[in-house]
Amino acid sequence: MKIAVINFSGNVGKTTVARHLLLPRIEGAELISVESLNAGEGEGQAMRGRQFGALQEYLQTIDNAVVDIGASNVEELLDLMQKYRGSQEDFDVFVVPSVPALKQQQDTIATLVELARLGVPPSKVRLVFNMVNSAADVPAHFDLVRAFLKAKPIATENAACHLSANEVYGRIRGSGADLTALARDEIDYKALIVKASDTAEKLTLAQKLATRRLALGVVPELDACFAALGLGESAANKVVPLARQAQ
Repeated sequence: MKIAVINFSGNVGKTTVARHLLLPRIEGAELISVESLNAGEGEGQAMRGRQFGALQEYLQTIDNAVVDIGASNVEELLDLMQKYRGSQEDFDVFVVPSVPALKQQQDTIATLVELARLGVPPSKVRLVFNMVNSAADVPAHFDLVRAFLKAKPIATENAACHLSANEVYGRIRGSGADLTALARDEIDYKALIVKASDTAEKLTLAQKLATRRLALGVVPELDACFAALGLGESAANKVVPLARQAQ
């Protein structure tokens, strides 16, 4: 399965969706970042939008990929996708994260319109509602996007596919850490803190404990959001939710 994570807007959580929602839940997937700014940060390989020719060739050689397309490269990449006729078919799904801010919703709509113009069917375009606390919050916070889709159903939406804000993403940014692995960490940090000889060591251990606690809270949310995306049996059956792993 090959998934593009895309939005004309920045600050909608594309990297969070690519690295922490999709990549760990699609077996054997490779992360490819298409980005000019901060290219190469973290795991995976990086390229720029103008290298779309090389990207589409490389995609033919692998089975599973998550392509994180940075906002600074979206327009150029989509222009090239138009020139390479049929290249949009290399992706099984386009995942479009959005947040409640008005500009980002407007950019989300523009992204959906452009994907439709390229010939991507609604069944291959999925929304992720980011920065909301529950599915019940989605209608009020995303009224613009949802009203647009009601008039022009060019993408698939499911209010259950939502993510909340969580500081754990900032804590592990650039570290390559896996949230599921952090949540399953069984180290007794409280015992180590008691034994630690100085304040700096205690603080380091306390930070690790706090990060694990945040991971324990966010992993079930990520599992539920991934399931709500409905990416199909070929992908969904390859992820084992944290709750089942602990049994």
